[in-house]
Amino acid sequence: MKKLIALLLFITTIWSCDNNKASDTGLLTVVTTTGMIADIVKNVGKDSVEVTALMGPGVDPHLYKATQGDLGRLQRANIIFYNGLHLEGKMGEVFEKLGRIKTVIPVARGIDSTFLLDDPIYENAIDPHIWFDLSIWASTISEVTSTLIEADPGNAKYYEENAAYHTNELLKLHEWVKTEIQKIPADKRILITAHDAFNYFGRAYDIEVRGLQGISTLSEFGLRDRVDLVNFIVERKIKAVFVETSVSKKNINAIVEGCRQKGHDVIIGGNLFSDAMGAEGTPEGNYIGMVMANVKTIVEALR
Repeated sequence: MKKLIALLLFITTIWSCDNNKASDTGLLTVVTTTGMIADIVKNVGKDSVEVTALMGPGVDPHLYKATQGDLGRLQRANIIFYNGLHLEGKMGEVFEKLGRIKTVIPVARGIDSTFLLDDPIYENAIDPHIWFDLSIWASTISEVTSTLIEADPGNAKYYEENAAYHTNELLKLHEWVKTEIQKIPADKRILITAHDAFNYFGRAYDIEVRGLQGISTLSEFGLRDRVDLVNFIVERKIKAVFVETSVSKKNINAIVEGCRQKGHDVIIGGNLFSDAMGAEGTPEGNYIGMVMANVKTIVEALR
């Protein structure tokens, strides 16, 4: 951490000018933490912004540490967007320092607190996985839009039109997800994953969710947690559990084996995208494609 702070102090020194200068292309340069946030910026800004996501496919934001290369990207950015609910826990100090000299925006700051879920483990903490309720995630578009307009007022109408279109697309997808999840019989509508990333999804789309670890993959779990989850699966006769692309498979594999030893065969229903989207250029490499892929995987495995 001391080395990181020293790097930040160095970067602050060389930032004495050109802080708001656009890139060589004349476009706004935007850096985001996750791909989901980058996707919003791309849909609102389109060809008027250059967007870089620090955390690519398969990356766990809970464990992510900024590299020297990241600090260079952040230094060159006109705007930085991050989650704002301690998703990127190890980068909190970085954003605090950068916010003194640069536009650093938590996309969640405008969300009505009554829509947010508490962390069941840590007191006074909030579940940061808000992108799994599309109605909530759509509300972050306004934060991105107003920030882009403030930096580039000449394109205000363009950003507003793009934002309105993308908001409508997400709200339509929200209704599609509701319909799809209802295809799973009510007694089979139970989603079990490696960590508690899907609580907003469960509340929004009427599906019970269980995770082996807590909301953050930094949280610890013990033998009792594993035994309890195995017993739950066996008692409820759940036929499929799911791994996540950004979390190790070994713990879910241990759950499957534990169930087998108790005489209940449970399968791996597929890979779900939780804290990271798919590879760029694939259908799952954008937010809408990621959501659709998750829902199709869940429905096919559980119904």
